[in-house]
This record gives sequence, structure tokens and C-alpha cells, in this order.
Amino acid sequence: MEQKKNNFKIVSDKKARIILPNAITLIGVCIGLSSIKFAIDGKFAIAVIAILFAGLMDALDGRIARLIKGTSKMGKELDSLGDVISFGVAPALIMYFWNLQYLEKLGWFVCLIYVVCVALRLARFNINSEEEPSWKDNFFEGMPSPAGGIIVLFPLIFSFSELGEFFFKINYDLLVPIFFIAVSVLLISTIPTYSFKKIVIPRSMTKFLLFGIVLFFGALLVYTFKVLAISSLIYLCLIPISYFHFKKIKKEKNITSDNDEGLEDIL
Repeated sequence: MEQKKNNFKIVSDKKARIILPNAITLIGVCIGLSSIKFAIDGKFAIAVIAILFAGLMDALDGRIARLIKGTSKMGKELDSLGDVISFGVAPALIMYFWNLQYLEKLGWFVCLIYVVCVALRLARFNINSEEEPSWKDNFFEGMPSPAGGIIVLFPLIFSFSELGEFFFKINYDLLVPIFFIAVSVLLISTIPTYSFKKIVIPRSMTKFLLFGIVLFFGALLVYTFKVLAISSLIYLCLIPISYFHFKKIKKEKNITSDNDEGLEDIL
């Protein structure tokens, strides 16, 4: 008598696909938390690099999930919770231990404002994340939290880059709180910023793009903080450009504000 073969599986194929992106998200959370430990120990350079790696994990998890068709509601919520830690709590504490603690109550107050704004930014994402293919896919609504988590570290990055020596002495006690408030406002604003998610590169330009990527990361390895400082400045300069570009496209498509339900809000 023939016996039926039982296909033993620990998890289903779909659940197996979900595990990888969620594992990457959790790795990013661990790296973000570790950056706080580095800051407590006074290793601020390593703390900044840890936030960069957390940003890399955040960029990978969603793309891998879509690539292997492993997206899930749990993954979406886990990603947002991880972003609060890696790009909200961690950068705020890094800057607090570096500079804001010397401002006493004011320093802690601006940290609270920033973390709350990151949480609000991610809450808005969770309720407005239904994707509808449109020209608005090329823009974020406000500054995305990973970018905010890196940009808010700009004063620290700039101090390590030693670029300030070529200009003038900077009063970080004044710059850091102002920067915190400015980034917090950008996070919860509706200012359109470039997402760079759907850039079409002609095949003839692919080799130049690859060369540029290799050149950028090579420079990042050798001149880490100088490259980060310059990249942050370029990103900040792109914000007003993206705003006017968005308005131009909106005008060309004859879209009125009454029919505009907001930008695609994907982190």
C-alpha cells in the first residue's frame, strides 16, 4: 500500500519571503540603538556612521520586500516603528550628548520636538500609504524621516569634516537648536521633496551612472565626513528646487488644489 508523501515545511513560502525584509528592518533597529551606545561612550564619529548604515538597511528592506513579493502589514508597521528609533530617538540623543546637554532644559526640549515630529511624520505615512501611480510618485510630502535623521546630524558631521576651518568659527550652541527646529518643521510640512524613486536612466548613460556611484562611495570611504557634509548641503539646496518643480508640473497638468489629495507619502 502506497503511503502519501508529506511535504514538511516549517513556514509557508509567503511567510518565508516576509522574514528576510523584516530581519533587515530589525538589523537596522539594532544598528540605530547601537549608535546611542556609541554616543554615550563619546564615539560620535562611529555613531554617525551607524545611523548611515541604519539608513542603508531602511532603503533595502522595502525594496527587497517588493522584489521578492514579501510585503506585509506587519512589515509596514515594523518599518515605521524602526524609523522612529533609528531616525528619531537615536539622532536626537546623539546630538544631545554631543552638544544639547550643555543647553540644559532647552536642549532636551528641542530633542523632544524633533522626536515628536518624526513620529507625526511616520503616522501620516501610515494613513496615506496607498500607492496610486502618478507623476506625484517622484515627490515626498515633507522631508522623509531617514533624510531628517541624517540632516539633523549635519552640525556634528560638519564639525568632523573640518570644512568650517576654511570659512569662519561656528557657534554650535546656536546652530544646533536652530537646525533641530528647522528639520522638525520640514518633517511635518507638506513641502514637496524629491524622492528619486522613479528616475529613468538611458541605457547609454548606465556606465556613467555606475562610474559615478563607484566614485561617490570611494570618496565616501576616504573622505567620509567631507562627502557627507557636502551631500547634506546639496540635499538642502534641492528642497526649494523640488518645490518649484512640483508647482510647475502641477500647473502644466492643470491640477487645482481642490483636486489635489496630497503627495505620495512613502518613506
